[in-house]
Amino acid sequence: MKKVILLCALLASSYILSSCSPLAQGAAAVTTVATMSNDRRSAGEILDDKTIDLSLSSIVRKDTILEDMHINFMVYNKAVLMVGESPSAEARDYLEKQIKRNAPRIKQLINEVEVMPNSGYLSRAKDGIITVQIETLFLDQEVFHPTHVHLMTERRTVYLMGSVTKREAEHATNLATRAKNVDKVVKLFNYLLVRPAKEIERDNKRKAEAKRKAELDSKRAELEAAQSALQQQIEELNAN
Repeated sequence: MKKVILLCALLASSYILSSCSPLAQGAAAVTTVATMSNDRRSAGEILDDKTIDLSLSSIVRKDTILEDMHINFMVYNKAVLMVGESPSAEARDYLEKQIKRNAPRIKQLINEVEVMPNSGYLSRAKDGIITVQIETLFLDQEVFHPTHVHLMTERRTVYLMGSVTKREAEHATNLATRAKNVDKVVKLFNYLLVRPAKEIERDNKRKAEAKRKAELDSKRAELEAAQSALQQQIEELNAN
């Protein structure tokens, strides 16, 4: 029960942030800019994915044949993951056809929708808790930036997408399996041979700046110690 309350609080705080004061909205805008600056997709690719996601939600929302289905989407580089529950195989196949017909910009459609009764609110709340756990684990590591791996949880199965190296993919997968109540982790990555050169250059610059700052701090401490020692000598001479 405590976990469900925690999830509700997180959802509520998200709603408040998106709908209240200009200051909160400004903070959200800064966060969005920071996130985009670390995203491995271009601004145009991010916009394309958001446009596809909106069109997919519209397809499900406006079609009465699909109103009894519970469907979620995750989009990355025009590849679409579709998860959820369908009352019949026919309805699931119909949805896939509608998507391919009305969202032609999609490069790949991964249909993971199961023919079964819709999941309940408790099941979805538990999935939300799993997602929050993994996002927290992604924040507390240095192998990849959290924006590089997108995730979704459906009925305790975790799906991972993004453009990553094999090392980053393995690390993300290992972290995801550490979350409580995870049954399975499905990797849907686009694999990179090496990290982007711009990221390596940026990281090297940050390391160089950190080293320079550490050296300056050390030198400052030495000078302050020397100054203190000289001041003590002056006080001793004045005393004599």
